[in-house]
Amino acid sequence: MIGWIIPLAVVAVVVLFLIGSYNRLVTLRNRFKNAFAQIDVQLQRRHDLIPNLVEVAKGYLKHERETLEAVIAARNQAVSAQKAAAANPADAAAIRGLAGAEGALNSALSRLLVVVEAYPNLKADANMRQLSEELTSTENRVAFARQAYNDAVLAYNTAREVFPTVIVANLFGFAPAQLFEIESPEQRSAPKVSFS
Repeated sequence: MIGWIIPLAVVAVVVLFLIGSYNRLVTLRNRFKNAFAQIDVQLQRRHDLIPNLVEVAKGYLKHERETLEAVIAARNQAVSAQKAAAANPADAAAIRGLAGAEGALNSALSRLLVVVEAYPNLKADANMRQLSEELTSTENRVAFARQAYNDAVLAYNTAREVFPTVIVANLFGFAPAQLFEIESPEQRSAPKVSFS
């Protein structure tokens, strides 16, 4: 009888370990997916503000058509990348694509805002000031959401890489998650919006 108890106890401990590790990895994966959903909400808000900003600027920036078109093109690419990443936040390539598209959009917005500075009437426009304030607020929200996402990804990746959980992660196909990082230094800075 005792000969059966020890092997059964060992099997029970191994099964409990597998169940616990699996459940912990699922919980952490769901946390980083939820954190990405918060980024998604803020990016959607940002993407919705940009066409309004461009429309207000159009009347004043008739000679800056190229800049306005670049902003709209960058926004459209960012929206496409956002949809791809939202479909599967665990897809590292989609997250890298989103980070690149958002960096390009930041760059295009920065160029637009530099042009806007040269037009005092546009800077004084009430709609432009309101949109720029909303854009600044949204940029801050995106930064906080991205930080929360990266923290959740770090916790998940750490849990899936430590021994002995790495065995469970590999056994059940828990792939590493991609941090939401901006690659180039010029894309790291958020557009500076100031109409004062």
